[in-house]
Order: sequence, then C-alpha cells, then structure tokens
Amino acid sequence: MANASRKPSFSLDPFWPQYGAAGLIALTFVLGVLRLVLFDWTDPRHCGALLSTGQWLDGDFKNWQPDGCMMRKYQPKNIETCMKSRRVVFVGDSRRRETPRPRPPLKLRNRLQFPLAPFLNTSITHDILQGNANYAAADQPRDTQPPLMLVLGTGLWYLRHFEPTKGLRAWSKTIESTFSAISKAGSSIASTVVFLPVQQVVVAELNPDRAASIHPSNIDAMNSDLSHLIAPPTVSLWSQDGSFIGGGASSSPPLPIAFPLAFNDMLDASQSSDGLHFSNAVIQAQVNVLLNYKCNEGLPVKFPRDHTCCRAYPTPSYIQLFVLFVVVAWGPIARFGRSYISESPPLSLSLPNPNFWLCRRPKPILVNLFPGEDIWLKEQKDYDPWIFSFLALASLAAGLATMKSADKDLGFLNREQTDEWKGWMQIAILIYHYLGASKVSGIYNPIRALVAAYLFMSGYGHTTFYLKKADFGFLRIMQVMVRLNLLTVVLAYTMNTDYLSYYFAPLVSYWFFVIWVTLYLGKAYNTNTTFLLLKIAASMAFRPQPVLQHQMECEGVEFRVSLDLWIVYSGILSAIAYIKFRELRLGDHPRWPNIQRGSLILAAITMVWYFGFELTRVDKFDYNAWHPFVAVLPVLAFVALRNANVKLRGASSKVFAFIGTCSLETFILQYHIWLAADTKGILLVIPGTRWRPLNLVVSTIIFIYLSYKVANATGELTTWICGSKKGGAALPTAAPASSSRPAPQSAPAASGEEAIPLTSKWTVKPPSLQRRALESSALAGFNFGLPVKLAVFLVALWILNMLWPDLS
Repeated sequence: MANASRKPSFSLDPFWPQYGAAGLIALTFVLGVLRLVLFDWTDPRHCGALLSTGQWLDGDFKNWQPDGCMMRKYQPKNIETCMKSRRVVFVGDSRRRETPRPRPPLKLRNRLQFPLAPFLNTSITHDILQGNANYAAADQPRDTQPPLMLVLGTGLWYLRHFEPTKGLRAWSKTIESTFSAISKAGSSIASTVVFLPVQQVVVAELNPDRAASIHPSNIDAMNSDLSHLIAPPTVSLWSQDGSFIGGGASSSPPLPIAFPLAFNDMLDASQSSDGLHFSNAVIQAQVNVLLNYKCNEGLPVKFPRDHTCCRAYPTPSYIQLFVLFVVVAWGPIARFGRSYISESPPLSLSLPNPNFWLCRRPKPILVNLFPGEDIWLKEQKDYDPWIFSFLALASLAAGLATMKSADKDLGFLNREQTDEWKGWMQIAILIYHYLGASKVSGIYNPIRALVAAYLFMSGYGHTTFYLKKADFGFLRIMQVMVRLNLLTVVLAYTMNTDYLSYYFAPLVSYWFFVIWVTLYLGKAYNTNTTFLLLKIAASMAFRPQPVLQHQMECEGVEFRVSLDLWIVYSGILSAIAYIKFRELRLGDHPRWPNIQRGSLILAAITMVWYFGFELTRVDKFDYNAWHPFVAVLPVLAFVALRNANVKLRGASSKVFAFIGTCSLETFILQYHIWLAADTKGILLVIPGTRWRPLNLVVSTIIFIYLSYKVANATGELTTWICGSKKGGAALPTAAPASSSRPAPQSAPAASGEEAIPLTSKWTVKPPSLQRRALESSALAGFNFGLPVKLAVFLVALWILNMLWPDLS
C-alpha cells in the first residue's frame, strides 16, 4: 500500500513541447548562421547558385529550382522593362536561335539578333569582340551601342566537323582568343557577357554520323576547361553582378563572364528527339535563368517579392529599424524599467504587464528574422498530388486520433466545435498554400468554400452577440478591431509590407463593420423579426463594391469581398433563425423529428452535389463566377450534418481545436514563417532542396509554436489596450496572464463578454489589484483611457505613414 501512494521517480515535464520547439528554433538559427558564414559569404545574392546549381521540382520541366533562391517567371512586359530598348545578341551555332523560344512578341523580337558563327571566327564575331560592330539594319544609320547582353557559345561544331584531337585544339585556340578579347574590351562589348557551356547530348538519340564524332567525354573536358579559364582555381567570390571576382592566389584573374553551367543539368533525355536539340520547356527554363541573372536587380521592389535569385534583399530604412526596435524593446523596458517609471502612473500604463515580456520576448525578433535576407533560404513551391494527399490524410488521422466526447449537450455550433472547424479548415488552407495548389481547380474550389465558412462563422458569431447582448458600444468595437488587426498592423511596419496584402484581417474587419452598421441602425427594434429582415435585405441591396473600389487599393481584398458577397449574410440569417428557433421552442414540435431527418438527407445530397458541381467546372475562373451563389450550400449542409445529434455536437478533435485557437495567427504568420516571399515561396530553415521533407516537419513545428505564442500575446495585449467593462469578465483571449494552464471560457449565457469570432477561446484574468490601483491613481489626474490610447495610436500611424519611404 505504501508503494501505491509513492510518487513516480520520473515524470515528463508538461512543457516539453515548448522546450522542444524553442530548441528547434535555436538549432535552425545556428544552422542558418553557420551556412551564411561558412558557405554563402562567397555568393551573397545567390547569383552563383542560379548559374551553376539546381534541379527540376516537377516532371513537366516547368519548375527549375536553383539551390536556395527563387526565380521569377518572366513575361514580355517584364522583359521589356529590363531591356529598355537595348539589344540582346546571340552568337554561335544553329542552337543559338533556340534560346529565345517560344517566339517573343514583335516589339521584343526586333531587339534580338542571331549572327551565325558556329566556330566564333567570323568577321562579325571579330567586330563584336572589338566593340565596333554595327547592329543596325542595312537601311538604318550605323549603331554601335553595346547590347544589354551578349550570349556566346560554341563547341559541338568543332567536334562534329573536325577530327577529335584537331577539333579540341582548334576549339581551345578559339576560346583563348575570344576570352582574351573579352578581357581587354570589358564592358565596351556588352553590359553582360554570357558564355554558354558546351551542351551535353543524348547519345542514344544521335544519328550514326553525330554519334561517331560527338562524345560526352570530350564535352566534359571542354566544359572543365571553360570553368578553369573563366574562374581559375582559387577561393572564388561572386561579384554583385554575379560574375567571379576571385579571392586567393591564382595565376590569372577571373574573367567578367557569366558561365551558366546549370544549363547542362537542365537537359533530360526525354526532352530530346534527336539527341542534340531539346524541348521548348527546357529552352524556356534556360532563358529564364539568363533573365533572372540579368534583370532581377533592376526590377522595382514591390509586392509580392517573389524572386530572390541574384537580387539583394531590401535594406531596412531607418524608420523601419526604429519601429522594430520599439516593438522588440517595449517588453524589456516594461520588465526592467518598472521600478524607475512607476512614479509616473500615466507612463506606467503605457507599458504592458512585466509578465508579458517574460513569456513573449523572443517572438518579435523571431518573426522578423525568419524572412531575413540571409539567415534562411527561400525556394519555389511545387505542387505534387501525392504529397498533397499524404499531408491531407496524415492531418485527418491526427485529428481523428485525438477525438473526445463531451458529457453533456454543448449546443448548436458550440465553441469546441467551431474551434475544431477553424482548425481543420486552416490545416487544409495551409497545405494548399504550401504546395501552391491554386493551379488545380478541383482543390482551389473547395478551399474557396472553406474561406467562405470562416466568414459565415464571423457573421453568425457577431450577430449572435449583438442580438443577445445589444452592446453596440465603442469598447466592443475596439476589442474586435484590435484583436483582429493588431498583429497585421505590427507586421506591416516591422516587415515593411502593405496592410492590405494580409487580406484576411482587412476582410473580416470590413464585414464586422457591415454587421455592426446593419444591426445598430434601428437597434431598438431588433426584436421585431420583420424589421430585422428588412434591414438585412437593405444591407444586401446596398452592395458595397463601389465603396471598395474607391477606398481599397488592394485588388486581392476587392476580389475576395466580391467573391464571398453573400456568405456573411447567410451567417447573419442563420444566427437569427437559431435564436428564433430557441425562443419559439420549435424543437418541441411533434413534426420536428421528421423535418430534421429530411433536412439531414437534403444536406447530404447537397454536399455530394457541390463536389460534383465544382469538379465539373472548366477551370477556377469558371467556378469563381458561381462561387458567391453556391458557397452557402456546402457551408449550411456541413453545419446541419455536424450538429445532427447530441453525440456529433459534443465530439471534437483536440488537434484541430488547438489549431483553431490560433487560426488567425497561422493565417497571418504564414506570410513570414513557414512560407516566404509574401507566400509565393517556402522557407528553408534546413538548407538544401533535398531536405525539403525534413524542413517541412521542422518548420511546421516552429510555425505552430510561434503562432500559438503570438496568439497568447495578441490576446493579452488586446485586453491591456482595451480593458473590459467594469464588473464584467475580461475579453476572451488566448491565455491567462499568469497561470500556466489556460482556463476554458464559460458558457456564453453566463459570460460577461462574448468571444470574438475567428479568435482563440481562452480568457485572461482581470487586472491585478496592483494594476487596478495604478489605473485608479493615473486616471484621477490624467484621462489615459481607451479613447486617448486610440488617439495616440492613430497619430503615431499617421506620422509613420508620412515618414515611411515608398515601397516601390
């Protein structure tokens, strides 16, 4: 019996997940710094990686991935901006004309020239290398302006038309004379000189004559010679324009020539029919490498920053560094300066609780470091149906494995259920974003329905609150707006981005105001169902797009408001319908069981019909035209099926519900953690494309951990900024202020404050006695309430906007 009461000698620390996540952050940070110091210091802008490394991410040969950076897919408009009316000259054998395939627009085609010089020994080649070539047409005045880019290449003709030993000697002599001329002429012959590697061949596809004279071993030897001539063996560095500048003892300095050796890595036997010429997909990818090498640095800096190869990351402005310093230093000042500033109550009230810094101090730094210039690499997304299916099934298994059942009926759309709903939807959206699955219509369409479901919950939750509480006061408005937008506003300034680019927070904020105005006007008559429905009909008829066209400059927000124009109203009407259902006790009607069964059958049929409908659309653009009108059907059908009986209403998944408690933060932080380049790429916390599966696991753990912590911090700051009504419960937020365990929110009917839709479910404790005493002392001589805080905040934003440099 004594042994039965003895405590176990070992117990697992309940905080081990947090320790593990913090350890992963430290480890990846160290790995990132070591990679930067030991390897990437020789190639800071990844120009060398762009030209010499990479692999195909897909089987269609459309997504070439250099090591550690993202390429831009150039369109004619971007190319024209880069060329600025200058020429690009391709000199070499017959393959030189393949480089710009497919054919560019006429305006660009006129600036491309292809002098035939398969041996690089013609008079036009000599004139070009001497810097006095005439690039004008026969009937035009002489034009000797150096081209923007000169692309040279030779080699296979020497192998094909000479005996092997004679061909190699003749080629070597030509290369030496060519490189000597380039070295002497410098930039007078072209802004950028590119020398193509000798192209590898597919021996099995060559005809007998070519196969007899063109040998891969000779091609390897020629490319090896080119590498040593362009960049002699040394500790080589890459210059700011991507060419080698050397760095150690060498018999001769490197040449100002770009050598895209990665071109041969792009070749695949399946893409050649004759062993010598390759498909448009391969050629286009090679052209894209050259364009990224030459043009990336000159393009304007704007959103999205979707290309990082051969481009310096924007240097933070002084005002951005100042904002970052304030955000990071705010907590330490509150912690260590409390004893010095406590004599000034108003100043003390301008700082959060000291415990805030103890728990959250690394978060602003980490959020800003993750998308930093060099610490972590960024690479392109790649959609793989097998990976998508595996991640979806693995997430589903984790959710089902952590199911729990309540001991009582939790009610229709209870908090546990909606947290779970937000959680699994957020996981699906994150997988969709990570793999870039928007190109697949069959995945894009239901994801749009999931976003609509978020807005449905927002409409349902806010309407339920205002009809039950009738609290249309300023405090509630600020609680909602601060909770939804605080993180977004902070990131917009610390990360030098655009507030509207984080479309979700502006979207739900906009709809909150639509709901508030609709229910506030004539609020005294909200108990009159007919009047309430007429107000909603008037709000729907108002159709707010014209206002958006003038006030919202972000096309993404405009597009999403129009796309989900009616789903919020369906949430409003559902809330009204449920309230009336309870008031009239329709569930006790003898016909209700039959109506319920019929509704559930109709809901199941609707779900099947919806998936059949969305899968049969021609493309996502066709579906978008239908989405505003059909999105409500699967959402209402899911709500009906999910709440079909007491058991289903009371069951929920712990994993999904946990993600749901920080779904707003995961939606926003994915822009900078987990994803990269404004969600256009992925973040590699572990260097190396081949380590992508491991990187996904590690970065996901870090991402979820930081999202959870930021949700806690944002909720606590919201309470500190807005406070709560006297005598009422505190605003529901992410975690208690001082307890190590979160306390579930009380039932809505007993709570002093309703939860904010789309935010976490935990409450914070009311302000401590010391804090309340400090507030009373401060307010006795200085009105530092919410209106003053808001005024100070708006003035600070106005000053920042006036001083902030232009993003473009």
